[in-house]
Amino acid sequence: MSNGGSQVDPALSGDAPNGANLAPVADTNGGSAGVQAGHTIEGVITGITHFGAFVSLDGGQSGLIHISEIAYEYVRDVRDHLKVNDRVRVKVLQVNPANGKYDLSLKQIAAAPPASLPKWRRNRRERVLAEGADPAFEEKLSKFMKSSEERLLDVKRNLEAKRGGRYR
Repeated sequence: MSNGGSQVDPALSGDAPNGANLAPVADTNGGSAGVQAGHTIEGVITGITHFGAFVSLDGGQSGLIHISEIAYEYVRDVRDHLKVNDRVRVKVLQVNPANGKYDLSLKQIAAAPPASLPKWRRNRRERVLAEGADPAFEEKLSKFMKSSEERLLDVKRNLEAKRGGRYR
């Protein structure tokens, strides 16, 4: 997969990942018969815009994958992750009964990568280190920065005290 790790599968063989129910799209009573929110379905990318990608689903219906539902990382350009005529497996988030359009998601099919899950420790967020960073060095650098800021603050206080305090 050279398209940014999205869930595009050109062959689409085998069962749906994680035991998801793969529902066929039936176009009988207004188009949304048999497909409900939570089902996993297949379709083809028909158009790409700056806010997402349009998908033609098997059965003649259409849906939209919003840019926020394409990948877990920041998506600057949809074209970096998807291409027109790519065959995709998507999860149905919502079905609009008025017009039969589907709200779809690519990223909810795959598990979240560990780097995007926040780690909490003592009511504060733990920093996620860049790949290849040395945790011991990062810790030493953090301690140095803190002590340096404290020393700078002490110097400023002493300087103001020698001047006779603050003038307002």
